Amino acid sequence: MACHEIAALRLGMMRILGVQDPGLIEHELAELGEAGEKPGPLRLLSQAQDLQSLNHAFELARTELEDRLSQMKPDDPERSYVQTLAVLNKKIEADLANLYHYCSQFFEDLEQVHDHMHVIYPAD
Repeated sequence: MACHEIAALRLGMMRILGVQDPGLIEHELAELGEAGEKPGPLRLLSQAQDLQSLNHAFELARTELEDRLSQMKPDDPERSYVQTLAVLNKKIEADLANLYHYCSQFFEDLEQVHDHMHVIYPAD
């Protein structure tokens, strides 16, 4: 059993952050396995180029996981694991939303600081 959503998210985050550690990348690719090669949310997530596409792909992957959980029988031996993974993914979704909000706010704040600098030191 693998945490495909988390491995794919880590690969996407590495791409966005510029992490170029071959050992770390190989570890996450191995965790993801064939799931990362199939078209769909996990591949989108692992190949995300920006926070917006990362958020969107993670939401798709989380929804797919929740759909899988809803179709599992109560006595399925993997059900507890998938339930726990679904809860963890809900928390990660909130953290990603906060990260996106923080980065967006930082971007907006830079414009305000820049404008303020021109008030103090007018452009010639």
